[in-house]
Amino acid sequence: MKNQIVDVDAAEWKSDSTQNNWVADLEAGKVLHFTRLDFPISALDRHFFTPQIRHSKSRNISLDASGNLKGALGGDQIQAGLSEMMGRFRSQSLSLVNSYFSCYKGYLRLGPTSFRPSLIETRNQSWRADDRRLHVDAFPTRPTDGERILRVFINVNPDKVPRVWRVGEPFEKVVERFLANTAPYSAWRAKALNLFGVTKSLRSEYDHLMLQLHDAMKQDLNYQHNSPQLTIEFPTGSVWVCFSDQASHAAMSGQYMMEQTFHLPVSNQHDTHAGPLAILRRYTGRELI
Repeated sequence: MKNQIVDVDAAEWKSDSTQNNWVADLEAGKVLHFTRLDFPISALDRHFFTPQIRHSKSRNISLDASGNLKGALGGDQIQAGLSEMMGRFRSQSLSLVNSYFSCYKGYLRLGPTSFRPSLIETRNQSWRADDRRLHVDAFPTRPTDGERILRVFINVNPDKVPRVWRVGEPFEKVVERFLANTAPYSAWRAKALNLFGVTKSLRSEYDHLMLQLHDAMKQDLNYQHNSPQLTIEFPTGSVWVCFSDQASHAAMSGQYMMEQTFHLPVSNQHDTHAGPLAILRRYTGRELI
């Protein structure tokens, strides 16, 4: 299991060197841990490090691709300062991905930036929404149609509390374990969900299978406790990157993290035979999208 986490000894967010082995590791579903990066927190930024800054009806604070801040409490000055801090992290994340994984440059679609000020351990959630359970990312209302979900995370806890994750077995093993018990895809049901606005676009068979795998993993408590997995602590200042639709993961504890999402067309992967869509095609013998 240790080979599911790859340490990257890099001290800069931007690099001129090309490391295709890192791209291969990323597209194999591994978590890349940049152990020596940092994100300076100013005295002004520290005002945002309180759970009370998050609106109770929002799971996280998010900055969308257009620069609109959602889920935060406070006046204009607080909102502007929080947007600036999150925007700095967005810019550095883009530099990191464009330089260390340069084959993706020009193909990434910018997703939201999030700031997560709440303590993970105290969240009260349903089993399906509980990210303390091992899972791969899949969204019931937002079909991806095979588009990859690339995420950059950083622990910004000012009290040096680590962010603790569990990282699970490779995606192929998840498919082998759960695929046979997934419910069949229904095209008419997918059309109805889209027609009535439940989904933002038509749910493909690929998206259906990914949701089935996501739910099967989270619902199986024996799998949660006894499947191959590794616990890792990400210290304050460390950065980790993964395709969260492929890397089996669970966030167990910690507080104050930022995360940047990027979307990558499956055709623009370094290896188009890698990733969940290609793996599910091989196991089902169908196109799926």
